[in-house]
Amino acid sequence: MSVQEKSKNDTSPVPVLTVQVWRGDEDGAFQTFEVPARANQTVLDVVTEIQRTQDETLSYRFACRVGMCGSCAMVVNERPRWTCRTRVDELESGPLKLEPLRNLPIVKDLTVDMEPFFNKWRDAHGYFEPGENPPADFAVVEPSSPERQAADEGIECINCGVCYSACDVVSWNEDYLGPAALNRAWTLVNDVRDRGQDARLTAVTGDAGCHSCHSHMSCTEFCPKHLSPTFSIAGLKRATSNKLWRRR
Repeated sequence: MSVQEKSKNDTSPVPVLTVQVWRGDEDGAFQTFEVPARANQTVLDVVTEIQRTQDETLSYRFACRVGMCGSCAMVVNERPRWTCRTRVDELESGPLKLEPLRNLPIVKDLTVDMEPFFNKWRDAHGYFEPGENPPADFAVVEPSSPERQAADEGIECINCGVCYSACDVVSWNEDYLGPAALNRAWTLVNDVRDRGQDARLTAVTGDAGCHSCHSHMSCTEFCPKHLSPTFSIAGLKRATSNKLWRRR
């Protein structure tokens, strides 16, 4: 009997996956769905199936589906993750629990407002400053230079917000710049072409800056790109301290 013929005659029950999904805004609640459990099923597959077959009003974000954009990030079973890269069979047994990213305003269901996250990039001066008279030609930066290697440690960040959702300090202090913004600032501190270093180092100090980091390593633990914002923040602590001592 062929595999196709066997599947047609198979009357065994299809395994069911129970899913608890956050619905509404900050004052919302969990709603339970049941979907067929399939081989090689990702969490994003589950959310998409619920939206397409059971409740078309379910709100969530996704784009590339292959771990390139990070827009599908959610809290899955209490841990922030990319849902397109998280397979259901790799998770612990029991109901699947889905929530929006933490530390950000909930727009609806699994969708959050990312504006505060990106505003902190701006506040940390996470943009290149060429100066008033940038050179006419490209600057030569040796790949083996210590500054380039330090920048390379964090340059692959794609702003998915997973580290921000995992950060304990952000949950205590909503003004804290957060690991992604500080990681970006560190890459630019090590960019020898940049001319905005004094303003940047000033921006990442203070109660909302790098010295508020408690080094719990949550950002590093959960980063889907395996970056270490904790390392970047430690670098900013050294750089801002050195700047302070130079002024004395």
